[in-house]
Amino acid sequence: MLLREDDGRTSVRTGPTTTSSAAAPPSRTPSPSTSSSEPSADDPAVVEDQLNGVTFPLLDGWVRPRHIAEDDVIMTTDGTYDCPGEGSVCRHGMVISRTVTGSDETSPERLAKEDISDAADDAFDRDLIGNRPYGGITSHTTVKSGPVAVAGRAGYLVRWRVKTAKGPGGYVQSMVFPSSVGTESPVLVRYVVDAGEDAPPLSDMDRITRGIRTIGDTGSGGGVGSSIGPTE
Repeated sequence: MLLREDDGRTSVRTGPTTTSSAAAPPSRTPSPSTSSSEPSADDPAVVEDQLNGVTFPLLDGWVRPRHIAEDDVIMTTDGTYDCPGEGSVCRHGMVISRTVTGSDETSPERLAKEDISDAADDAFDRDLIGNRPYGGITSHTTVKSGPVAVAGRAGYLVRWRVKTAKGPGGYVQSMVFPSSVGTESPVLVRYVVDAGEDAPPLSDMDRITRGIRTIGDTGSGGGVGSSIGPTE
């Protein structure tokens, strides 16, 4: 994703999409380097992000992206529903994985904290053509933030509870950790889960995080994907 200077701070931005809603949030800046979501040759319940060298577990109720323009959507919940506000269809959940580019910033904490507002806007505020699938964001609360181990690397996450003018609102999380391949560029993973009755459990965010592995790693101990001290 591209990052820009704004009042002396670096902020993370994400790439554009053609669909509205939590299924594929839009962006207001050009596209970043994107990842490819592909099935693992060894495990059909795993999705590979080949660009960033990691795999994600496909939990029950989650599927590989279908009918979504963005290449960097790793998975979505199965099925769609009519958005409560303007626009077309919405999905109950989505996970995006992207490489942070365009900045020398490497701090997972700083990148996650600076991305979370954009992540919330992209998921629950306006879509690319100006519609508001949820009527706009009315408030947010930080419900979790702190260090987290991801695929054996030290990362950082920030999670917001977002309330919207229409519909039940939901949760959005920005998580950043260094890649284990290449130049070890920071990897940004965004999670979006709405708060509707048919939404996946919020614990799926943590279960997916715990299941992230380096490609080729068949088993991991040592607290991979586990929290190392976030504040609730």
